[in-house]
Amino acid sequence: MERLQWYPGHMTAAFRMMQENLKAVDGVIMILDARAPFASLNPKLDGLFKDKKILYVLNKTDLVQKADVDRVLKAFSLDGKKSVAVSAFDKKAVAGLLRGIFSLLKEKSERNKKKGLFAPLRVMVAGIPNTGKSTVINALCGGRRAVVGNKAGVTRGKQWIRLNDLELLDTPGTMPPAFDNQEYAKHLAYIGCMNDANLDFSDMAAELIGELSAKHPELLRERYGVDASKGVPEILDGICARRGFITKGGEFDYERCAAGVIDDFRKGRIGKIILE
Repeated sequence: MERLQWYPGHMTAAFRMMQENLKAVDGVIMILDARAPFASLNPKLDGLFKDKKILYVLNKTDLVQKADVDRVLKAFSLDGKKSVAVSAFDKKAVAGLLRGIFSLLKEKSERNKKKGLFAPLRVMVAGIPNTGKSTVINALCGGRRAVVGNKAGVTRGKQWIRLNDLELLDTPGTMPPAFDNQEYAKHLAYIGCMNDANLDFSDMAAELIGELSAKHPELLRERYGVDASKGVPEILDGICARRGFITKGGEFDYERCAAGVIDDFRKGRIGKIILE
């Protein structure tokens, strides 16, 4: 698989916009994808927000096992990061996230009250593309207030959203300018955080199958009925045969197979899988 990188021009503008608005916010919510939590961390954003209180939000936890969520939260805690787990479709978890935000900014809120100030707390919502920033905001608001989409790069400009005693600034997803860790880059590609138009799905599916056959062979057997101990080409052949990915000429249709495998993984059909 070719070296992965995606940093279009609008991300430079987005980073500049976040810099310009940093003084206007009291804290930051950093949205991460629970399937690739460490790959979802953007060192450039961590550097930008080093003087702000940050709450790391492990999103899409419905797509991974609870034990893995707990393991990641513990790792974050040991690293000094305040974090919560959430699925935007779980009202109880969303309520816990809201409590976490106010707990994060409790000192700021108390200082404001002592000064007789009752302005809402202002929080920037940031993260890499397609981790669910806008979806989390809509869940917090109880309605469709931010623009959402199932592909990377939907949000291009800032949006201020008022929620009772809280104002949320939705920002465009931003990638690191470069990926030193290509394993992390692949994980982000698998879960849809990069622009699919720039990716070779055949290569990506082969890489994913190789990783899953090493870590979760039983899930490949259950989903596709293949012998996951075989090599990647044989596994792909087996998936094509069992799923009917056949061209009119009777050959295996590897392009359709690749797209099907990636879609299955992204939608949790292969299983609840954490990549890290």
